[in-house]
Amino acid sequence: MGTQTRVLGTRTILLWGAGLLIVAGASAAVLLTLLGGGRPEDSARLDALKTAANIVVGTGGFAALLLAARRQRSAELDLVQKDHDATERRITEIYGKAADQLGSDKAPVRLAGLYSLERLAGGYAPHRQTIVNVLCAYLRMPFGYDPGKPEENGEELQVRKAAQRILMLHLRPGPAERPSGDFWPDVDLDFSGATLVGLNLTHCSIRSIVCFGAKFFELASFRGTEFRTKADFNKANFEDRVDFRGTAFGGDRDSFNGAVFAGPVDFGTKTAARLAGAEAKGVFARTWPQDWEERPVDGDPARTRLTRKGEPLDLGTR
Repeated sequence: MGTQTRVLGTRTILLWGAGLLIVAGASAAVLLTLLGGGRPEDSARLDALKTAANIVVGTGGFAALLLAARRQRSAELDLVQKDHDATERRITEIYGKAADQLGSDKAPVRLAGLYSLERLAGGYAPHRQTIVNVLCAYLRMPFGYDPGKPEENGEELQVRKAAQRILMLHLRPGPAERPSGDFWPDVDLDFSGATLVGLNLTHCSIRSIVCFGAKFFELASFRGTEFRTKADFNKANFEDRVDFRGTAFGGDRDSFNGAVFAGPVDFGTKTAARLAGAEAKGVFARTWPQDWEERPVDGDPARTRLTRKGEPLDLGTR
């Protein structure tokens, strides 16, 4: 059975009004009969009744004020909830549409999806890490990059470079005297197994990065970047030049175990990194951190293992 809300009718309201008038008239008649003699004690009693009546009226007014404030607060909370629900619906719609665009077979549509996600992340900080996760997931999708055949890389390479550029632009805090208003703080990046072409993350501040098994083509630059808690480059392959000059590895969780450097490398003179288990291939100009050096593996000068100076070469370290 359904429930019905009972509403006061006009007749009921009139009857209650008439009843209140009768009660008020009877009360006035009684007071006049009992205290209308003009005696001093009657006047004192009337003054006391007036004072009591004023207190009652004031209390009633205060109660009415509290009820009005309660109704106002309830209305405001309801409005805030409606605004929140509308905002969440709008975010969900934009997010869903952008995700659909990223799955399109047309590069301009995929680009539009990337920039929609960028605008969404800029306006709604609580959803920022989720959107960064989507951008990283897109870059982790299979991509058959062929450096010898640039014409076969097609438009997809441009879409991927746009995704990388979006991350770079929003991970730069800017100088202390003029901080960037577009900076996204406390961001984690996961490039596990990704194919990254021309990745530029210079002068960025990143909470953590995972590049386990990632492949880097063209110049991969992390110059002047800070990884505050974690930097996992285990089993990463740097096919071309890589720049780690001025990179700060914080949190004691940086690792290059199993990483392979197949091109020029520059860690500069100030960068401190843990390179145990990393290898280098080929003969290129390379600058390692001060405490590290290359040692040939199995007598092959084209294949070297990174080892701390003065420590024995551990061939089992991978």
